Amino acid sequence: MRIGGVVAGLPVIAGPILLVLALQHGSAFASRAAAGVLLGMVGLAAFVLAYVATAKWLSWPSAVGAAYTAFALAVVAMRPLSVGALSALIIACGALVLTLGLLPRPRRVDTAPLAPARWDMPFRAACTAVAVVTVTAIATTLGPHLSGLVTSFPIITAVLSVFTHAHRGRDEAIRLLRGFTVGFFSYAAFCFVVATTIRPLGVSGCFALATVLALCVQAAAVAASQQHGLRARQITPPQNDVSAPDYT
Repeated sequence: MRIGGVVAGLPVIAGPILLVLALQHGSAFASRAAAGVLLGMVGLAAFVLAYVATAKWLSWPSAVGAAYTAFALAVVAMRPLSVGALSALIIACGALVLTLGLLPRPRRVDTAPLAPARWDMPFRAACTAVAVVTVTAIATTLGPHLSGLVTSFPIITAVLSVFTHAHRGRDEAIRLLRGFTVGFFSYAAFCFVVATTIRPLGVSGCFALATVLALCVQAAAVAASQQHGLRARQITPPQNDVSAPDYT
């Protein structure tokens, strides 16, 4: 489940939005929007932490409501902050590292894989289409910075977390969100490349480079997650009874 979250962390929504913004409004607009997306990742980190903290005590509807509230508050806090791409990357990565440090580590339980729902891929495609149309339609009104912040709105993250929580329980949802958080580093790498290279390289060169780098970061994250899972299975003794999950 954690590896699934890592893979799902690719910028499948932010990428198309930034591409359309570049084609419609020019490279300078897309560059500033990409920096805005990086700052919006603070909101993604807040979403993950709020979901996990609420899920410890309440069911998934309360958890997702609290998570979206935390995201909105983080975006409001980031709106006045206008920084360069490098500073935005440092802020984004710092938020992700802090989130990984604060997230609990539920004990791994070997269970049968959950068959993907038939609606999964069509839903992701629909989310991407709706997000691209919505953000690009109002980008002129919002401006590049706020457009970038809004682009980071967690749609697929929320739906997959709720689906996992409802069908597999809180611990598996937490493992998924840890995977998402690791995957967001490739998201950050993609946006940073767009923000810094779109003007010198042009749209096609910039997005090709950003995609390659994001996939490289993602591959490294998947490999690290697989190694972590292997070590966890090697050091975890067999359990003959059902005990409370370890959150230390």
